[in-house]
Amino acid sequence: MRDLTAMAFFVHVVERGGFTAAARHIGVPLSTVSRRIAELERRLGVRLLERSTRAVRLTELGGASTNTVAAGSKNSTVPA
Repeated sequence: MRDLTAMAFFVHVVERGGFTAAARHIGVPLSTVSRRIAELERRLGVRLLERSTRAVRLTELGGASTNTVAAGSKNSTVPA
């Protein structure tokens, strides 16, 4: 279940252009979103997002994953 939540958080970050906007939309702390995505990346063994203090960008693998993950998460709710 944690992976599904992390994947949904990932989609929200991509759709909203950042961690803060995604956290506000979902209604969870920013640290929760950041931690869940970091855990997902660690379990997958790949970087999905490039982070800087000013921007979040998809990596090549993150971009390829977005459509697949987004399609699966559109009909689900996001548990915290």
